Amino acid sequence: MLNETIITNAIIDRYFEKLRNATDLDVAIIGGGPSGLVAGYYISKAGKKAALFEKKLSIGGGLWGGGMMFNEIVLQDSILPIIEEFELKVQEYKKGYYVANSIDVVATLIKKAISAGLNIFNLINVEDLIFKKNRVAGIVINWSPVNMANLHIDPLSFYSKYVIDATGHAAEIVTILSRKMGVKLNTETGQIIGEKSMDATQGETQTVENTKEVYPGLFVSGMAANAVLGGYRMGPIFGGMFLSGKKVAEQILEKLKQVNCGIEIIKNHRR
Repeated sequence: MLNETIITNAIIDRYFEKLRNATDLDVAIIGGGPSGLVAGYYISKAGKKAALFEKKLSIGGGLWGGGMMFNEIVLQDSILPIIEEFELKVQEYKKGYYVANSIDVVATLIKKAISAGLNIFNLINVEDLIFKKNRVAGIVINWSPVNMANLHIDPLSFYSKYVIDATGHAAEIVTILSRKMGVKLNTETGQIIGEKSMDATQGETQTVENTKEVYPGLFVSGMAANAVLGGYRMGPIFGGMFLSGKKVAEQILEKLKQVNCGIEIIKNHRR
Protein backbone atom coordinates (compact mmCIF):
# COMPACT_ATOMS: atom_id res chain seq x y z
CA MET A 1 0.00 0.00 0.00
CA LEU A 2 1.33 3.42 -0.96
CA ASN A 3 1.87 6.04 1.74
CA GLU A 4 0.96 9.60 0.68
CA THR A 5 3.19 11.16 3.33
CA ILE A 6 6.24 9.25 2.10
CA ILE A 7 5.49 10.41 -1.45
CA THR A 8 5.28 14.02 -0.27
CA ASN A 9 8.44 13.79 1.84
CA ALA A 10 10.36 12.22 -1.06
CA ILE A 11 9.51 15.18 -3.30
CA ILE A 12 10.26 17.79 -0.64
CA ASP A 13 13.54 16.22 0.48
CA ARG A 14 14.88 15.69 -3.05
CA TYR A 15 13.88 19.13 -4.29
CA PHE A 16 15.38 20.98 -1.35
CA GLU A 17 18.56 18.95 -1.66
CA LYS A 18 18.88 20.24 -5.23
CA LEU A 19 17.93 23.78 -4.26
CA ARG A 20 20.35 23.93 -1.33
CA ASN A 21 23.10 22.66 -3.58
CA ALA A 22 22.46 25.58 -5.96
CA THR A 23 22.86 28.40 -3.42
CA ASP A 24 26.55 28.84 -4.29
CA LEU A 25 27.30 28.21 -7.96
CA ASP A 26 30.04 28.53 -10.50
CA VAL A 27 27.47 29.53 -13.13
CA ALA A 28 23.79 30.50 -12.96
CA ILE A 29 22.06 30.26 -16.34
CA ILE A 30 18.86 32.25 -16.69
CA GLY A 31 16.60 31.00 -19.46
CA GLY A 32 16.03 27.45 -20.66
CA GLY A 33 16.15 28.00 -24.42
CA PRO A 34 18.70 26.37 -26.75
CA SER A 35 21.68 28.58 -25.90
CA GLY A 36 21.09 28.16 -22.16
CA LEU A 37 20.75 24.38 -22.41
CA VAL A 38 23.83 24.02 -24.60
CA ALA A 39 25.84 26.27 -22.28
CA GLY A 40 24.67 24.25 -19.29
CA TYR A 41 25.68 21.02 -20.98
CA TYR A 42 29.25 22.12 -21.70
CA ILE A 43 29.79 23.81 -18.33
CA SER A 44 28.46 20.82 -16.41
CA LYS A 45 30.37 18.38 -18.59
CA ALA A 46 33.54 20.24 -17.58
CA GLY A 47 32.76 19.47 -13.94
CA LYS A 48 31.63 22.94 -12.90
CA LYS A 49 28.67 23.61 -10.63
CA ALA A 50 25.89 25.05 -12.80
CA ALA A 51 22.15 25.48 -12.52
CA LEU A 52 19.58 26.70 -15.01
CA PHE A 53 16.55 28.75 -13.92
CA GLU A 54 13.49 28.99 -16.18
CA LYS A 55 10.46 31.08 -15.29
CA LYS A 56 8.02 29.02 -17.38
CA LEU A 57 6.68 25.54 -16.67
CA SER A 58 8.34 24.08 -19.76
CA ILE A 59 12.02 24.15 -20.74
CA GLY A 60 13.09 24.86 -24.31
CA GLY A 61 12.22 28.47 -25.05
CA GLY A 62 11.08 29.11 -28.61
CA LEU A 63 12.19 25.70 -29.85
CA TRP A 64 8.88 24.01 -29.08
CA GLY A 65 6.90 25.97 -31.65
CA GLY A 66 9.39 25.67 -34.51
CA GLY A 67 8.41 28.21 -37.17
CA MET A 68 4.90 29.62 -36.67
CA MET A 69 3.80 26.49 -34.77
CA PHE A 70 5.13 24.14 -37.47
CA ASN A 71 7.24 22.05 -35.11
CA GLU A 72 10.26 21.75 -37.38
CA ILE A 73 13.44 23.82 -37.18
CA VAL A 74 16.39 24.41 -39.50
CA LEU A 75 20.05 23.91 -38.62
CA GLN A 76 22.97 24.72 -40.86
CA ASP A 77 26.07 22.65 -41.61
CA SER A 78 28.34 24.90 -39.50
CA ILE A 79 27.07 23.10 -36.40
CA LEU A 80 27.47 19.53 -37.64
CA PRO A 81 29.97 18.75 -34.83
CA ILE A 82 27.38 19.83 -32.23
CA ILE A 83 24.65 17.86 -34.03
CA GLU A 84 26.86 14.78 -33.81
CA GLU A 85 27.83 15.35 -30.16
CA PHE A 86 24.21 15.75 -29.08
CA GLU A 87 23.10 12.93 -31.41
CA LEU A 88 20.35 15.06 -32.90
CA LYS A 89 18.17 13.47 -35.57
CA VAL A 90 18.31 15.65 -38.68
CA GLN A 91 17.54 15.31 -42.37
CA GLU A 92 19.33 17.22 -45.10
CA TYR A 93 16.78 19.33 -46.94
CA LYS A 94 19.16 21.05 -49.35
CA LYS A 95 22.93 21.36 -49.27
CA GLY A 96 23.85 23.15 -46.05
CA TYR A 97 20.30 23.05 -44.63
CA TYR A 98 19.12 20.41 -42.17
CA VAL A 99 15.62 20.06 -40.72
CA ALA A 100 14.86 18.56 -37.31
CA ASN A 101 11.76 17.85 -35.26
CA SER A 102 11.73 20.68 -32.72
CA ILE A 103 10.15 18.55 -29.99
CA ASP A 104 12.79 15.86 -30.41
CA VAL A 105 15.54 18.52 -30.31
CA VAL A 106 14.21 20.04 -27.07
CA ALA A 107 13.88 16.64 -25.41
CA THR A 108 17.39 15.67 -26.48
CA LEU A 109 18.98 18.92 -25.28
CA ILE A 110 17.29 18.63 -21.89
CA LYS A 111 18.29 14.98 -21.50
CA LYS A 112 21.91 15.63 -22.50
CA ALA A 113 22.23 18.66 -20.20
CA ILE A 114 20.79 16.87 -17.17
CA SER A 115 22.92 13.78 -17.86
CA ALA A 116 26.00 16.05 -17.92
CA GLY A 117 25.11 17.21 -14.40
CA LEU A 118 23.09 20.39 -14.97
CA ASN A 119 20.44 21.16 -12.36
CA ILE A 120 17.32 22.67 -13.94
CA PHE A 121 14.71 24.61 -11.96
CA ASN A 122 11.50 25.59 -13.71
CA LEU A 123 8.84 28.03 -12.48
CA ILE A 124 11.59 30.22 -10.98
CA ASN A 125 11.69 33.94 -11.76
CA VAL A 126 14.93 35.89 -11.41
CA GLU A 127 13.74 39.26 -10.17
CA ASP A 128 17.04 40.87 -9.22
CA LEU A 129 20.81 40.45 -9.08
CA ILE A 130 23.33 40.37 -6.26
CA PHE A 131 25.71 43.26 -6.93
CA LYS A 132 28.98 43.54 -4.97
CA LYS A 133 32.14 45.56 -5.61
CA ASN A 134 30.93 46.68 -9.05
CA ARG A 135 30.33 43.11 -10.15
CA VAL A 136 27.38 40.77 -10.66
CA ALA A 137 27.78 38.19 -7.89
CA GLY A 138 24.58 36.16 -8.03
CA ILE A 139 20.84 36.10 -8.54
CA VAL A 140 17.70 36.89 -6.54
CA ILE A 141 14.86 34.44 -7.16
CA ASN A 142 11.21 33.89 -6.40
CA TRP A 143 8.48 31.55 -7.63
CA SER A 144 7.05 32.57 -11.00
CA PRO A 145 3.45 32.35 -9.67
CA VAL A 146 4.39 34.89 -6.98
CA ASN A 147 5.53 37.26 -9.71
CA MET A 148 2.45 36.56 -11.85
CA ALA A 149 0.08 37.19 -8.93
CA ASN A 150 1.98 40.36 -8.00
CA LEU A 151 2.30 39.21 -4.39
CA HIS A 152 4.64 41.06 -2.05
CA ILE A 153 6.79 38.15 -0.89
CA ASP A 154 10.51 38.55 -0.32
CA PRO A 155 12.83 36.45 -2.51
CA LEU A 156 15.91 34.35 -1.78
CA SER A 157 19.47 35.01 -2.99
CA PHE A 158 21.93 32.61 -4.59
CA TYR A 159 25.62 33.37 -5.12
CA SER A 160 27.21 32.62 -8.49
CA LYS A 161 30.67 33.39 -9.87
CA TYR A 162 29.12 34.08 -13.28
CA VAL A 163 25.59 34.64 -14.58
CA ILE A 164 24.40 34.01 -18.15
CA ASP A 165 21.46 35.98 -19.52
CA ALA A 166 19.90 33.50 -21.93
CA THR A 167 16.39 34.96 -21.67
CA GLY A 168 15.96 35.58 -25.39
CA HIS A 169 14.60 38.70 -27.05
CA ALA A 170 13.75 40.40 -23.75
CA ALA A 171 17.29 40.18 -22.30
CA GLU A 172 15.63 40.31 -18.90
CA ILE A 173 18.71 40.04 -16.71
CA VAL A 174 20.75 42.73 -18.45
CA THR A 175 17.63 44.92 -18.41
CA ILE A 176 17.41 44.53 -14.62
CA LEU A 177 21.07 45.46 -14.20
CA SER A 178 20.83 48.46 -16.52
CA ARG A 179 17.62 49.76 -15.00
CA LYS A 180 18.50 49.33 -11.34
CA MET A 181 22.23 50.09 -11.32
CA GLY A 182 22.61 52.45 -14.31
CA VAL A 183 25.92 50.80 -15.22
CA LYS A 184 27.86 51.19 -18.46
CA LEU A 185 27.65 47.97 -20.44
CA ASN A 186 30.24 46.52 -22.82
CA THR A 187 28.32 47.71 -25.91
CA GLU A 188 28.89 50.50 -28.44
CA THR A 189 26.59 52.85 -26.53
CA GLY A 190 27.19 51.54 -23.04
CA GLN A 191 23.49 50.64 -22.93
CA ILE A 192 21.14 48.00 -24.31
CA ILE A 193 21.05 48.74 -28.04
CA GLY A 194 18.03 46.62 -28.98
CA GLU A 195 17.36 43.92 -31.52
CA LYS A 196 17.18 44.70 -35.25
CA SER A 197 14.71 43.28 -37.77
CA MET A 198 15.19 39.95 -39.51
CA ASP A 199 18.22 39.04 -41.58
CA ALA A 200 18.95 35.34 -41.14
CA THR A 201 22.55 35.52 -42.38
CA GLN A 202 23.57 38.44 -40.20
CA GLY A 203 21.42 37.28 -37.30
CA GLU A 204 23.07 33.87 -37.16
CA THR A 205 26.56 35.33 -37.40
CA GLN A 206 25.94 38.09 -34.86
CA THR A 207 24.35 35.74 -32.33
CA VAL A 208 27.77 34.14 -31.97
CA GLU A 209 29.81 37.34 -32.34
CA ASN A 210 27.76 39.14 -29.68
CA THR A 211 28.12 36.35 -27.12
CA LYS A 212 30.32 37.92 -24.47
CA GLU A 213 30.69 39.36 -20.98
CA VAL A 214 28.71 42.61 -21.05
CA TYR A 215 29.46 43.53 -17.47
CA PRO A 216 31.80 41.93 -14.92
CA GLY A 217 30.21 38.63 -13.95
CA LEU A 218 27.37 38.84 -16.49
CA PHE A 219 27.40 37.18 -19.92
CA VAL A 220 24.81 37.17 -22.71
CA SER A 221 24.02 34.33 -25.12
CA GLY A 222 21.49 33.52 -27.82
CA MET A 223 18.95 36.18 -28.76
CA ALA A 224 19.71 38.07 -25.54
CA ALA A 225 23.15 38.74 -27.02
CA ASN A 226 21.65 40.26 -30.17
CA ALA A 227 19.10 42.25 -28.17
CA VAL A 228 21.77 43.76 -25.95
CA LEU A 229 24.37 44.43 -28.64
CA GLY A 230 22.07 45.36 -31.52
CA GLY A 231 22.15 42.26 -33.69
CA TYR A 232 19.62 41.09 -36.25
CA ARG A 233 16.81 38.60 -35.72
CA MET A 234 17.21 35.29 -37.54
CA GLY A 235 13.92 33.37 -37.26
CA PRO A 236 13.52 29.58 -36.90
CA ILE A 237 17.11 28.65 -37.76
CA PHE A 238 18.95 27.67 -34.61
CA GLY A 239 22.61 26.96 -35.42
CA GLY A 240 23.72 30.31 -34.04
CA MET A 241 21.91 29.59 -30.77
CA PHE A 242 23.78 26.31 -30.33
CA LEU A 243 27.13 27.90 -31.20
CA SER A 244 26.41 30.81 -28.87
CA GLY A 245 25.73 28.42 -25.99
CA LYS A 246 28.99 26.59 -26.63
CA LYS A 247 30.93 29.84 -26.96
CA VAL A 248 29.65 31.33 -23.70
CA ALA A 249 30.48 28.06 -21.93
CA GLU A 250 34.03 28.17 -23.30
CA GLN A 251 34.45 31.81 -22.28
CA ILE A 252 33.31 31.17 -18.71
CA LEU A 253 35.31 27.96 -18.35
CA GLU A 254 38.42 29.92 -19.35
CA LYS A 255 37.58 32.58 -16.73
CA LEU A 256 37.11 29.91 -14.07
CA LYS A 257 40.38 28.31 -15.08
CA GLN A 258 42.19 31.64 -14.68
CA VAL A 259 40.62 32.18 -11.26
CA ASN A 260 41.59 28.69 -10.10
CA CYS A 261 45.13 29.13 -11.41
CA GLY A 262 45.38 32.41 -9.51
CA ILE A 263 44.30 30.70 -6.30
CA GLU A 264 46.88 27.95 -6.80
CA ILE A 265 49.62 30.53 -7.42
CA ILE A 266 48.71 32.32 -4.18
CA LYS A 267 48.70 29.03 -2.24
CA ASN A 268 52.08 28.00 -3.66
CA HIS A 269 53.55 31.42 -2.91
CA ARG A 270 52.40 31.17 0.74
CA ARG A 271 54.11 27.79 1.08
